[in-house]
Formats: sequence, C-alpha cells, structure tokens
Amino acid sequence: MKIGFIGLGIMGRPMAGHLQAAGHAIYSCANRAPMPDELREGGAVACATPAQVAANVECVILMLPDTPDVERVLFGADGVSQGLKPGTTVIDMSSIDPIATRDFAGRIEALGGEYVDAPVSGGEVGARNAALTIMCGGKADIFEKVRPLLERMGKNITLVGDVGAGQVTKVANQIIVALNIEAVSEALVFASKAGADPARVREALMGGFAASRVLEVHGQRMIDRSFDPGFRIRLHQKDLSLALAGARSLGIALPATANAQQLFSACVAHGDADKDHSAMVTALERAANHDVGTA
Repeated sequence: MKIGFIGLGIMGRPMAGHLQAAGHAIYSCANRAPMPDELREGGAVACATPAQVAANVECVILMLPDTPDVERVLFGADGVSQGLKPGTTVIDMSSIDPIATRDFAGRIEALGGEYVDAPVSGGEVGARNAALTIMCGGKADIFEKVRPLLERMGKNITLVGDVGAGQVTKVANQIIVALNIEAVSEALVFASKAGADPARVREALMGGFAASRVLEVHGQRMIDRSFDPGFRIRLHQKDLSLALAGARSLGIALPATANAQQLFSACVAHGDADKDHSAMVTALERAANHDVGTA
C-alpha cells in the first residue's frame, strides 16, 4: 500500500519505519524536520505539501503534536484535504481534542474519505519496538480495513467506539499516567528525604501491590536523573489541558489531574518543558529542597 505519514518525530519516525519494513511505500512532507535518512534510503518519497502526499496514497497517517497542527495539515493551505481522493482513509494517531476530532472526521467524510482516530500510548520505546497501545474510534469496517497497518506499529489495539472515542480513551490514559508519575515522585522524594536508599525502595516496591510500569521505568529514570525525552512534559501538559477542559464541559471535578498539571507547569517555568515527563519529580524536589538520591 502507498501510505502518507506526516509527523516523523520521536515516535513517528520508527512507526513509519515499521510500515516501510513491512513493504509499504511511504510518502511524507517536511513538518518540522526533513525526511529522516533511514526512511529516505529505504525508498520513502519526499513531497512538497500534505496535499501532494494525499494525492499519491491510499491512506494518510498523522502523528502530530496538537489539535491546531492536525487542523493545519488536514485543512490548511495545500493541506491533505486539497489532494484527498475518494476512498482514502485518514488515520490520526496524534493526541488531540475529541470534539475537534469529530469535526475533522465529518469534514474528511464529506470529501469522500474515511477517518479513524487512533492515538497511542507507550512512548518512544513502544514506538521503536512496535509495541504501542492503540486506542481507536471509527466505523468497525474501516477499523478492520486499517487494522493490519496498526498491527505493524502496536500490539494492544482496541476499537473503543465511534470517531472520537479513541481520543477520549487517550485522555483517560494520560490522566492515569500523570497521577502515577506524581505518586512515584512523591514516594521516592519521601523515601530519600527519610534517609532510605531510593533505588532499594523502588526494588522492594516492585515486588508488591505498588508495582507499576511507571515505577519500573520512570522510577529508575528519577533515580538515574535520566530525563532525555521519551514523552515530553509539554506534550503531557497539553493532554492534561484537554482533560481539564473536557471536565469543565462535563461539569465534573478532576482535582488530582489539576494538581499534576500544576506540577508540570512548575517544571515548564524552570525551563524543563522538553524533558521527559518523569522529570515531574524535580518540581517536588524543589518544594522539598531535597533531590532523590541525595545523601
């Protein structure tokens, strides 16, 4: 299949690579960076605009930072919509506003295309290992048509409901992940300040009910002070903004989510927007005047 893939960043690059390795022809255009060498050397075609990408492919996949980016690529000047052929499927794997997603899908369908929202979880490691969790919204028959493509990039692939349901699920995922990062951060700051070795505390907790993937991976990052981005704070902050805006529209309270957002905001204020989201721990460390691992 000829596939357009727009958004070749930390996660999009390996995701497109898996599709290319499976024999699909990749078409892309520069969003923020030129075509990665490994994709170009594998035969990927560089196009001038999203419209040109769409005109050449049967499926367009987006992996972009935020709602305005998706809208611009789809409907801006020389956007995907300008080159979309009837029957083309758009798969948006970005994490964006569910309400906007439904609007985008309606506009694509009016042009004769199909739409699936399919945001992912698993970070850079999941993208590299083709082990992403993919949460989908769309028509069942269209989902089944694109499932073989999704299976090249992920392992846990679920059709949650109609268009937008994937984005709702991703927002829920980001709430859970943020609160787990906050919990692990507080626990390790507490343990270290109390004089315990945080590495051994983490090891002990991994054998009990407190064990989690966040404790395993991000707890180790906090101890090692390894905050190179797998998933950036500014992107998780964006996702929590979607959660809180949605909560306001639904008339519900998400108090712990709001607190996690404030901790991310404190990190951003200290210039850490592009660090890994596990660096949330640094906001708590500053409040405690104590770094994890300090004797």
